[in-house]
Amino acid sequence: MSKTLKRISKDRRGFTLIELMIVVSIIGILAAIAAPNYQWGIIKAKEAVLREDLYTMRSTIDQFYADQGKYPDSLQEMVDNKNKYLRDVPKDPFTKVSDSWVIMAPPTTEGQDIKGAVYDVHSGSTLIGSNGVPYNEW
Repeated sequence: MSKTLKRISKDRRGFTLIELMIVVSIIGILAAIAAPNYQWGIIKAKEAVLREDLYTMRSTIDQFYADQGKYPDSLQEMVDNKNKYLRDVPKDPFTKVSDSWVIMAPPTTEGQDIKGAVYDVHSGSTLIGSNGVPYNEW
């Protein structure tokens, strides 16, 4: 019977401290490699949202001008209009607020009276994009 107990106790050995340290080290190395890729993915996703928001707002401004014969006085006017050009003014993905958009007025030309104040829109962020161009110049 004592041989059986010795065999059972030998088969039920745990991991050594060295083995556990090696496993924890490998997990730490993998996490250190994955963290920058995760951060880069977040930035790329925000840039994609910014591109889509800018495209949507710019095409909506053009639609507003085609329908109304003038540019909107504000982004909120496109939301409040009876035609509901926008459901809501989108939030800038980098500033996280909807009132940081930089509004560009229509270009002035001699002999033309252009009505409205919103001709183009840019991000209010001063950060530089992954392509080297600041977001407020996109």
